[in-house]
Amino acid sequence: MKHWITLHTRGYLFAVIAALTALILRHMLSPLLGTDNPYLTAWAAICLSAWYCGIGPSIACILISVLGVWYWFLPVFHSFTFQNPRSEISGMVLFSLLSGLIVALGEANRQSKARSQREVAERTRIEDELREVQGQLESRVQRRTAELHNANQSLSREKETVQAQAEWLDAANDAIFVGGSDERITYWNKGAERLYGWSSAEAVGKSPHELLHTQFPLPFAEIARQRQRGGWEGDLVHTRRDGTTVTVSSRWTTLNVGKDKPAGWLEINRDITDRKAAEAARRLNAELLRLQETERRAIARDLHDSTGQMVIALMLNLGKLRALGNLNLEEQRLVSEADTILQNIDRELRAISYLLHPPLLDDAGLYSALEWFVEGFKHRTKIVTTLEFDPGIGRLSSDLEIAIFRLVQECLTNVQRHSGSQEATVRLRRSFEEVQVEVRDCGRGIPAEKLLITGHGTVGTGLRSLEERVQQFGGILSVKSNNHGTMIAATFPISTPATAATNDVAVA
Repeated sequence: MKHWITLHTRGYLFAVIAALTALILRHMLSPLLGTDNPYLTAWAAICLSAWYCGIGPSIACILISVLGVWYWFLPVFHSFTFQNPRSEISGMVLFSLLSGLIVALGEANRQSKARSQREVAERTRIEDELREVQGQLESRVQRRTAELHNANQSLSREKETVQAQAEWLDAANDAIFVGGSDERITYWNKGAERLYGWSSAEAVGKSPHELLHTQFPLPFAEIARQRQRGGWEGDLVHTRRDGTTVTVSSRWTTLNVGKDKPAGWLEINRDITDRKAAEAARRLNAELLRLQETERRAIARDLHDSTGQMVIALMLNLGKLRALGNLNLEEQRLVSEADTILQNIDRELRAISYLLHPPLLDDAGLYSALEWFVEGFKHRTKIVTTLEFDPGIGRLSSDLEIAIFRLVQECLTNVQRHSGSQEATVRLRRSFEEVQVEVRDCGRGIPAEKLLITGHGTVGTGLRSLEERVQQFGGILSVKSNNHGTMIAATFPISTPATAATNDVAVA
């Protein structure tokens, strides 16, 4: 709390110092500027306060600047009396409005950065947890491999007798137990002891489902009927002796004596808790990607509907001010410059909004959205980019179109940032069962250690993100790179036929 108060106070102090410094600088320039441009140096103070101090300090900076200019640099000097009230009040209002816009943009930028930092922190936390789970899985595999190896060495020295067969069952990593017709355990192997914590002496004679507090996916009577008919397989949740739960893949088989005369049953359980955890992690990652896309859509909508409308309102106000017809040449020039700045801001807001979530992706489909993005990319980066699009690709599911668009967007961004290439090619093809996406460049290539995207070794964050996005749709990502360029290819399976696009498409 004290730290926040200190930062808040510093923000106000910085804003006040910035405003006073701007006024002093304007005073020093007075011999050169005269009474023209009284707010010239105040703009820098407003921008600094808006970008670094927050709304409150920025408003304080605006008030100090307006009062200071009014007192020192507007006739009658050193007085709060107006010589030309209409013109000078209009200048103050215009300065305040534009300053408010700068403050709004600065606050939007600060909030966007804060959200990005929170997203990066959350993603880093999840990646750390996934790495920790992976390390635990590898450690368990190593321990259990060593246990199985030792058990196999012991079994190889035993006699080939019934006792040896029982010991071999004990050495199995799976939990194996046998029950009689009364549903009580008659045999409990070492694997079951390791998995559940109860010794054979403690388990024999008890009902396994009362001992393990089994959670069934179906009523037990139905599972028993299926077991009698030839066997049952499914996932169960058991409780260990220490109270923790374990998920197992279970196989039930009826043991017969003679022809069709049941004498008991055999149950084999394999621990799949870690696999289930990995599946849950993948589902969580998919949910995070969905939430990220939802957030992008919301931000894009806010920029277009809220901030964009504010800019348009300011442009309309400037038009009304110009229409008054009583502005001098300097005032007309300032109004014209302000209108040009607002038009540039409006274009930038629209570009950012479209990059966050292109409306064309929902309305016209993948081709139109990619065509718009590639054209904008060429214009911004001067990288010659070609879009080759299969005319028969049609419309895909909304989620898949978003995934392909983000894949191309990320790949082209990497081309701009890292490859040094002056050329790039985006190619989309569709067969009956899959869609293939390919992005090529002619740059310096990707370092070898960052090409390891299968979990062995150091992985680049960008490549990991691409691979996870592709895997959410059951796809495969491949990367080929050398000192002549890089090719990133993704294959997405599809199960529905192509639907007609909303507009005619042709190979770009």
